[in-house]
Order: sequence, then structure tokens, then C-alpha cells
Amino acid sequence: MDTSQLLCEKLLQINAIKLSPQSPFIWASGIKSPIYCDNRISLSYPEVRNLVKKGLAELSEKFTAFDAIAGVATAGIAHGALLADVLDLPFAYVRAEAKSHGRKNKIEGDLNRFDNILVVEDLISTGGSSLQAVDVLKEEGKNVVGVLAIFDYGFDLARQNFASHGADYKTITNYDTLIQVAKNKQYIQESDVRMLIEWRVDPQNWG
Repeated sequence: MDTSQLLCEKLLQINAIKLSPQSPFIWASGIKSPIYCDNRISLSYPEVRNLVKKGLAELSEKFTAFDAIAGVATAGIAHGALLADVLDLPFAYVRAEAKSHGRKNKIEGDLNRFDNILVVEDLISTGGSSLQAVDVLKEEGKNVVGVLAIFDYGFDLARQNFASHGADYKTITNYDTLIQVAKNKQYIQESDVRMLIEWRVDPQNWG
């Protein structure tokens, strides 16, 4: 079993990913979803946390050279810091909005001496939060080599958004792998697979 498949299995085991096609979740955006993914739960399980760390480190080698890591607040902070520790690189994180007090930073940490930045996020849905961080870094004159994340829903909108920003992104695992592993490990039935695929095609109108 490769890292992508193994990670899906582990995330299902610890309930970091939950599948409920018959009784969908409601996202903050109002979208009905048969899947809920919270990769932060992996931080509480050393075996899974180390698997994520290993996967991020291996995948980071596929990007052009970078000299610092930036996590996306808040879910990407811990995973980005773990990767920076493995690679012995500087780390900072990027806020969605500047603080209303103090120095009113959007970037927390010191990236002044570094030009080429790898952004770390926990998952990719539409790509909005990741690309917001990319824009903040670019405004500071940084070259963003790409975005690295744990999981990708595989939405066409994400691919379009990243393409329009001229940004590359890679993930350890993805929705297609998840469905296959979930079916093989009997987290879902064969009859659920079509429903899960239909949701990914049109999540706004599904259900």
C-alpha cells in the first residue's frame, strides 16, 4: 500500500475523515457534504502525524528549490511547522486577515531573509484560503514555489483557481483514493460510491 492509500486508511480509522452519504454534513458555507475532513485530528496520533510528516517531506522534493515554509492559518500551521522541522528550514504562518492590534501582521514570523517560499495547507477544497496566503506572500515580494497539502477534494474549481493564479499545488492523498480505500475497507458500500462521485462533480447542488 502506498503512502496515499495508507494515509487515507489511517485518517478513516481515527475519524479525521468521516463519510456519511446517507446523512450528510453541513459545511460552514451551507454546502451539504457526504464527507467531513479534519486533518488536525492527526496531530493527536503520533503514528498518523509521522505519516503525514513523512508524506509532506517526500512530496516537497517535487517543488523547485525553496528556503522557507509558510503555513496557512490556522489548520496549516502545525503541519507546516512539522515539515519545517524535518527539513530544518525557517517557518512562518500567514493570517487570513491582519491582526487588529499590535503590529497588525498578516505574516507571523520573519521571512525577510528568504525569497522562495513553500506554502503548507491542511486540505484543498476550492483553494481559496491557500491562494489568499499566496497573494499575501507575493505582496511582500516573495516567490511562492507552490502549495503543499494533505488532502485534495479534486474539485474542478480548485484546479481553475490555482491555474488562474499561476500556482502549483500537490497533495499527499485525494478524494479518489479515499473512495477506493473506503470501499475496500468497507467504510462504505458499493451503492455509496456513485453518490460520492456525484457530490464531487456538483457539490453546490448535491442532495
